[in-house]
Amino acid sequence: MEILKKISLFTLPCVVFLVAIIVLFGRKRNYFSFFLDGAKAGMKSAVSLLPTMCALIVSVSMLTSSGLCDYICSLLAPFFEKIGLPSEIFPLILIRPFSGSGALAVFEQILSKYGTDSLPGICASIIMASSDTFVYVICIYFSTTKIKKTRYALPVCLFVSVLCIFLSTIVSRVLLNIL
Repeated sequence: MEILKKISLFTLPCVVFLVAIIVLFGRKRNYFSFFLDGAKAGMKSAVSLLPTMCALIVSVSMLTSSGLCDYICSLLAPFFEKIGLPSEIFPLILIRPFSGSGALAVFEQILSKYGTDSLPGICASIIMASSDTFVYVICIYFSTTKIKKTRYALPVCLFVSVLCIFLSTIVSRVLLNIL
């Protein structure tokens, strides 16, 4: 274990040193101009993503601030509790597809309120680890690549997200011996 710590300490400096050697003594190319070209392309991409990012941030803020999220959770709670999902994770289920930081805040609230070894805590942990902010990803990636028709991307993402939710409940119940 001690040798792994020593190797990890020297890995990054060695990689940086090797890149510097390659740049200095490699073929005579203008690597700085390549860097500047890449930075310019990155800036163009960042500027083209700003409207999409603003729309997503505003919509998530409106969803949580208006109380719509809490209202939807209260409507769906009886149905989902009948099929075995803990109602404490509903805000996470609603926010996770849209916002990673919003989902992280809800996740932290679940862990602090119910504990890490509780059914809601373990379910929330599995959901955070196995699902993604697919609406955000679809909006960003498709707007960057100028794809207008998302085709099967959204239905597949919804299916996988629902699968993650139900499997998280099953795995959590198995871990806690609640089946």
